[in-house]
Amino acid sequence: MKKILFVCLGNICRSASAEEIMRTMLHRAGMEKEIKVDSAGLIGYHKGELPDPRMCMHAARRGYNLTHRSRPVCTEDFFDFDIIIGMDDRNIQDLKERAPGIEEEKKICRMTDFCRTKVTDYVPDPYYGGASGFENVLDILEDACQGLLEYLQTDKRNPADITDKDETNNPE
Repeated sequence: MKKILFVCLGNICRSASAEEIMRTMLHRAGMEKEIKVDSAGLIGYHKGELPDPRMCMHAARRGYNLTHRSRPVCTEDFFDFDIIIGMDDRNIQDLKERAPGIEEEKKICRMTDFCRTKVTDYVPDPYYGGASGFENVLDILEDACQGLLEYLQTDKRNPADITDKDETNNPE
């Protein structure tokens, strides 16, 4: 069974949503027994809390029920998960600094690397914004999760290698 961990700062908006969106897509594709998903935050400030009520409301409108309780990333995650997906550059940098070794660092990748139609370098934190920020995050996450699902269905490599794929096909 492949295990995927989604990570953002506090684990109450972006990563919790990515976890539920991906879980829903895996279920619809009949792959929920092949791939396990979870989420965590880089800080433990919200440990044990449910996702932000605003994110829950916007997600519910799209049919997602966010029930994950926030937890911080721990060292064991680098060994337990096959793929660790950060939402922005700061998340990626912090994850790489925490990785206990080179092999564990190779498991880290960026959520937006899986986007199919959205052109963005990161999933923005909607915490301090308005309703449009939460909707934008859900749009990006749905696109990226669909891309991740397609990648998992067609490519046997570790999705953390996705950045290498683009570099090897670059005809410079």
